[in-house]
Amino acid sequence: MIATNYSTVRQNFKEYCDKAAKDFETIIITRERGDNVVMMSEAEYNNLLENLYVRRNPRYYNELVQSIEQLEKGEGQKRELIDE
Repeated sequence: MIATNYSTVRQNFKEYCDKAAKDFETIIITRERGDNVVMMSEAEYNNLLENLYVRRNPRYYNELVQSIEQLEKGEGQKRELIDE
């Protein structure tokens, strides 16, 4: 995570966009009067929304937790994907 001020981001906008998009860095843009802004890649944003969706739904979240526990105990099953 990088925190920097608005002027620095404005002067180096492409570089900060590249850090967010290519390096998956989260950039906190600080502003003089508060109301800071966060810059992140679209992929990271979509991942965040997906995680919020799963965690918000108790059924999905419990299924996920149970699946992780099964894998950690070695109870997972390997399956082949079918190409169609």
